[in-house]
Amino acid sequence: MITISDLSLNFSGEPLFKDVNLKFTQGNCYGVIGANGAGKSTFLKILCGQLKPTTGEVTIPKNLRMSVLKQDHFAYDAYTVLDTIIMGNQRLYDIMQQKDALYAKEDFTEEDGILASELEAEFAELDGWEAESNASKLIQGLGLPEELLYQQMADLSGNEKVKVLLAQALFGNPDIILMDEPTNHLDIDAIAWLEDFLSEYFGTVIVVSHDRHFLNDVCTHIVDIDYTKIKMYVGNYEFWYESSQMMQRLIKQQNKKVEDKIAELKTFIARFSANKSKSKQATSRRKLLDNLTVEELPASSRRYPFIGFDMDRELGKEVLQVNGISKTVDGVKLLNNVSFTLGRTDKVAFIGESEQAITMLFKILMEEEQPDEGTFKWGVSTSTSYFPVDNSAYFNDNDDSILDWIRQYSTSDETETFLRGFLGRMLFSGDDIYKPVKVLSGGEKVRCMFARMMLFHSNVLLLDRPTNHLDLESITAVNNGLVNFKGVVILSSHDHEILETVANRIIEITPEGCIDRQGTYEEYLEQKQKEAQGLIGGNKTNAAGNSGKSRNVAGEAADNRNISQVGSQSNPPTLSDVFDKKTYYNPGKIISRLKQQLVKYEKMLGESEERLAELQMQQMDTTLATDYEKLTELEQAIAAEQSNQESILDRLVETETELDEMQEKTV
Repeated sequence: MITISDLSLNFSGEPLFKDVNLKFTQGNCYGVIGANGAGKSTFLKILCGQLKPTTGEVTIPKNLRMSVLKQDHFAYDAYTVLDTIIMGNQRLYDIMQQKDALYAKEDFTEEDGILASELEAEFAELDGWEAESNASKLIQGLGLPEELLYQQMADLSGNEKVKVLLAQALFGNPDIILMDEPTNHLDIDAIAWLEDFLSEYFGTVIVVSHDRHFLNDVCTHIVDIDYTKIKMYVGNYEFWYESSQMMQRLIKQQNKKVEDKIAELKTFIARFSANKSKSKQATSRRKLLDNLTVEELPASSRRYPFIGFDMDRELGKEVLQVNGISKTVDGVKLLNNVSFTLGRTDKVAFIGESEQAITMLFKILMEEEQPDEGTFKWGVSTSTSYFPVDNSAYFNDNDDSILDWIRQYSTSDETETFLRGFLGRMLFSGDDIYKPVKVLSGGEKVRCMFARMMLFHSNVLLLDRPTNHLDLESITAVNNGLVNFKGVVILSSHDHEILETVANRIIEITPEGCIDRQGTYEEYLEQKQKEAQGLIGGNKTNAAGNSGKSRNVAGEAADNRNISQVGSQSNPPTLSDVFDKKTYYNPGKIISRLKQQLVKYEKMLGESEERLAELQMQQMDTTLATDYEKLTELEQAIAAEQSNQESILDRLVETETELDEMQEKTV
């Protein structure tokens, strides 16, 4: 438990936050949110004792151990991975060092023996004999090989160091875990593993994150830092967001009613105040007017940029044809015979273990790189806008102001008035537009890149990890902009929510080629889960296949692709084999996922029933008796919703059956 009493922090005489009184209890996960600069990371530093508050105190019982996710990736270069992880429990590491020093002594005395005995007892109490095994489980869960335990931290890549430091924070079952952006630089599988780990963790977790899906999955409470106030809300991020938006709408609606009433009263008073017969009524209305007040909307430091894309022209039937593209860099084959065809309604998410491979594919499609083998062809009606993962070439050593920088990309209107208004919507106001682009922060550069893309009015967007460096508000704006875009989207991202809400097709880049699936990201993960259980086989797509398969997009034949089985097992393991070997999957993890899926389908079924009831009520409206066109539309909508309901019910029953089978296996 953490208790915060009358906490405040001032910088240069200005309060960052003040009068903070909160309590963090065991078994809950708290997501800390707020605009950039609100003080999220600073708040965590106060909690862990790295920073002293101006007033107030933070109370933590002495018997509780706190673990903090370290941010310095070079701090442990002199140590092995195993030692670095064990340092997550500093007392355990100190005991191990003391023991080794004692047993290495040549003149081992009786006092040394007594001390060694005490250390051994405490070592066992801290689960020291299982330390290496527990460290191994953590790094394997995060997707690193066990052999890495004995390597030096200095020899690891940046992404590997991130995972090791995360394992350090989780090691030894701490009572309290503080994490600042734990999902940064993690792959999708590692994030999923972390979500599962935290969902089964019984201590107190306080986490700062820009990952909305992560916050929704793990958080029981949201801690909002906004304009010097820190408030706690029960529920996950989505619940907080919807509640806050609803509150804003309700206040605006109420204010509109009050303003209309005030205008009505003022009109009456002005008209009849001099009329003796109406003077009493005018006086009573004055009193009523004095009691009416317009409620002030709660102030917020949050600012949402406007990100919206439109197209100069519609797309034709042919968008992109990729045939057998391969690419090797520094002896590593990044792309191997990659083939696919895009239709005009496709919004495709590219995923894979190698981010470098996806980036290379995007560069090839934008003609920044040349493939070793294969070809690609854009449709004649296409126009593209590209968001690269590395935008340094656009800003480094560039002395242009933001205004001059964006002017070069504005083809329709280069006037300062237009550009000022346009940049204002991207949160660049006042004298900000005269800042040199080379000194901009990472988030500001990203907003500039989106502004540039919006000015092109392209009908195809290529985006390589577009949410890097953005805050939650900007990520939400990007998400909404891509959902509403009517053209083709080619996307790579770590943001689960964007992948789920934007993409209608998933292409996974693999060493053998690519796996191409229609459907949402969640459906793709569900399919992968079944394949991991050995219940179904997976199809891999590439140009070398022998059988052709036709695909329809929105009722329209979009392409023909060759499908082949690449790298699939001839004899996939049975459920019993998988369970007994325990090398393919985690039973507890699968059961947890199935339960989550069951809740999702039950929610979808309830929503479908509500929609169907509403449609049927509309159908009963007597005023529509002669409106045959409207009645026909309603009948079609009802039939479609009934079909959707049946589909959801089938998936729900299937999931229930899988869950029952898994639970029987674990008994």
